[in-house]
Amino acid sequence: MKRRDFLTGAAVAGVAATGAGTLAAPAYAQGKQEWKLVTTWPRNAPGVGVNAQRFADYVTAMSDGRLSVRLFSAGELVPPLEALDAVQSDTAQMAHSTPYYWVGKTPTLNFFSTIPFGLMAWELSGWLYFGGGQELWDEVYAPFGVKPFYAGNSGVQAGGWFKKEINTLDDIKGLKMRIAGLGGEAMRRLGAAVTLTPPGEIMPSLMSGAVDAAEWVSPWLDISFGLQKAAKYYYMPAFHEPGPALEVTVNKERYDALDDDLKAIIQRAAQASAGESLADFTYHNIDVFDRMKKEYPEVEVRTFNDEILQALAGATKEILTELRARDELTARVHDSYMDFNRKAQNYQNRADLPVLQMRRFLTDMG
Repeated sequence: MKRRDFLTGAAVAGVAATGAGTLAAPAYAQGKQEWKLVTTWPRNAPGVGVNAQRFADYVTAMSDGRLSVRLFSAGELVPPLEALDAVQSDTAQMAHSTPYYWVGKTPTLNFFSTIPFGLMAWELSGWLYFGGGQELWDEVYAPFGVKPFYAGNSGVQAGGWFKKEINTLDDIKGLKMRIAGLGGEAMRRLGAAVTLTPPGEIMPSLMSGAVDAAEWVSPWLDISFGLQKAAKYYYMPAFHEPGPALEVTVNKERYDALDDDLKAIIQRAAQASAGESLADFTYHNIDVFDRMKKEYPEVEVRTFNDEILQALAGATKEILTELRARDELTARVHDSYMDFNRKAQNYQNRADLPVLQMRRFLTDMG
């Protein structure tokens, strides 16, 4: 997607949508159509479910009802981890999720969610909007007949909730852990037994002992899901999710049949949702973390030590090398992402990192 596409004015008034004449229309009434949006999240889940509803409402409002979007949360229309299949089959016309849930289709999608030790939220959006990331993302999804849009970000996530401390590499061996993305593969290579369960099943899995540890998102969502009741050691930050993306995927045939103004509305609604999502997570994570120390004093916040981080970085390097060798497209995605990651590291060492360190001089004054 060219940057100019994002800047296209999203006209509200206009002629009724006419495309998709040969398609089995989801719903039409007097020139209006209704699309189904499925998600991988529980309805109104803080940050994620709310973001999906916000996107749906924006499209409906900006199109003046010409394109009305009806949201179905996880399990209401299809099982949560079948949301992308639903878009491919046109059971639903849109899905709200995160790309690394679909790595069974192609592991290249990891780069568009997050990778261990990778880009942070604002860096990822920069790469997608201005660094060629969106065009590569379109290429990756093209064989599956879907069009992706960046729709949100949680910012830096937490490393997870553990029933025991993780002090040495031996503590990882045999650990049963719910963890997503390439971080899960890195943990597996260090000896963990890794699983990926839908968000709504994380708490029951921890409580039942099906897993010994689980990562979900960050303080806001984790506390709202009650994970502090099942494990007391909270590791922060996550090595594997420095800035994971939310996405909206659209059935490509449906999207191509839309009038240009409706296409622009979807683009702009996703972009607006992305900015508000990060602001939402930033505010509430800070607020909940501050309250967590007072309301849940039994929770012990920990940080992975250097020995463990170095081992995880080594495993990640192996995984990325193998992933790059997969095919020509994956190699191009890898090289583009990692080149920007290197540049971002050099810049942030002189920009954001010093600012975060220096502002203590003011806050320490009380």
